[in-house]
Amino acid sequence: MLPNDFIAAIEPAAHAAMLATNIPASFTIAQAAVESAWGKSQQCLQDFNYFGIKADASWHGETQMWPTREVLHNIAEIETCPFRKYPNLTAGLEDHAAFLTGNPRYAAAFEHKGDSCAFAKAVAEAGYATDPHYAEIMCSIIDKHNLKQYDVQTN
Repeated sequence: MLPNDFIAAIEPAAHAAMLATNIPASFTIAQAAVESAWGKSQQCLQDFNYFGIKADASWHGETQMWPTREVLHNIAEIETCPFRKYPNLTAGLEDHAAFLTGNPRYAAAFEHKGDSCAFAKAVAEAGYATDPHYAEIMCSIIDKHNLKQYDVQTN
């Protein structure tokens, strides 16, 4: 899927999630793009896991094992881990929103209302991903694809 097609497909749900949760739509779109390779990853296509959310002990839904790149002590390694599996895109987006809003470690991100790059940096600092450049990658996508235009609070 091309970036513009991906953005058009996910933006309405990302905007609805923003109105309900204050997670910037631009952040949701960029994170989904990064984690799903613009909707091309098998994890996204098969399991509707657009956000690379792993299945820890708190998860009671279906899971699927997938290889993932983890950066530990500046060394990238491939590990196989259980990830959350969803029946459709909407379920995945709703769980993503619940994951961020319900987890106290991401609370600092919500102090950055209206600033999706600051939100992305706070999420990265809270440990969402192990890539030390995660926030930079997210902000680059937000800027390159003018995603902040989707952060408008009214329709």
